[in-house]
Amino acid sequence: MEKINLDNKSIFVTGASGFIGSNLVKRLFKDAKGATIVGIDNMNDYYDVRLKEYRLDELNRLDGTGGNRWVFVKGDIADRATIDQLFQQYKPQVVVNLAAQAGVRYSITNPDAYIQSNLIGFYNILEACRHSMDDVRCKKEDVNAQPSAINHQIYRGVEHLVYASSSSVYGSNKKVPYSTDDKVDNPVSLYAATKKSNELMAHAYSKLYNIPSTGLRFFTVYGPAGRPDMAYFGFTNKLREGKTIEIFNYGNCMRDFTYVDDIVEGVVRIMQGAPSKQQGDDGLPLPPYAVYNIGNNSPENLLNFVDTLQQELIRAKVLPEDYDFEAYKRLVPMQPGDVPVTFADTSALERDYGFKPSTPLRQGLRAFAEWYKEFYG
Repeated sequence: MEKINLDNKSIFVTGASGFIGSNLVKRLFKDAKGATIVGIDNMNDYYDVRLKEYRLDELNRLDGTGGNRWVFVKGDIADRATIDQLFQQYKPQVVVNLAAQAGVRYSITNPDAYIQSNLIGFYNILEACRHSMDDVRCKKEDVNAQPSAINHQIYRGVEHLVYASSSSVYGSNKKVPYSTDDKVDNPVSLYAATKKSNELMAHAYSKLYNIPSTGLRFFTVYGPAGRPDMAYFGFTNKLREGKTIEIFNYGNCMRDFTYVDDIVEGVVRIMQGAPSKQQGDDGLPLPPYAVYNIGNNSPENLLNFVDTLQQELIRAKVLPEDYDFEAYKRLVPMQPGDVPVTFADTSALERDYGFKPSTPLRQGLRAFAEWYKEFYG
């Protein structure tokens, strides 16, 4: 593993006003010194844009703290010219790709959005990383030809590409907990298929162009200022409005809910430890490539989850004390694209990075409920 110090680095974060992206940027302002943090987001209306603007306002206020510079670009990673221009201008050394069209059910009716963002967009990121390595090779040749042209701040290309995959790639695997060694060739949604495709594309680019890359399979991320399309957020909106919530698979789903701060902790640690570049017996590079699960390693029954959520919503005064939860829930069958269980094997993450997510469910839902009360009143 190659250690990477984030101080004074140029760091590129896609999906920067998204749920995980914005929390990552906030964390980088705490941890890094003298870094240039460049964020991009297309600010689309897949969910309430006010949330993205709220997160972005928080990030804009951080500019300059810790000697770090914040640059935000409203743009789409599916636009090749935009990505190429940003790489040429800011020469990122660490790239974190979190931009994606999210959601399993939405992919059933809106497949184009997933192809554009998750496949074409990620391809553009890979190509930009590849050409950053080409630039390094060209500069080395120039230096050999003209020693006087040596620049003491030589750009060495992208040192590490970290990108979001998903627990959805496991599909309906019967074996639990899910291990990154498991075969994942049977996705049950287009979203999952695009995420598995990202892993395959990254592996090919790591092999062909010696680009260190690490994929992260996130498990059901939740927390304050999260995504409204996630179940806990949607449940809260409906309960507050006096509407009935539907609990799929008759409440028998198990989910490995992972608090956003734990996700960010894992991402930051992994950013600083890139897969090592090594030569194979054939003289060609072994792909500097890895994939990790980031999950709580403790799945929760969905009925218990919703019960804990409504208790915390009552505590935060989002719901009244006499709220009759039983009157507003309905058990329904499994939906297309859903899976009954998600359960992360995090042993590789613990072994290589000394970290395991551990935020208790009630603590995380309490933080969400208190934020919800403050944001929505």
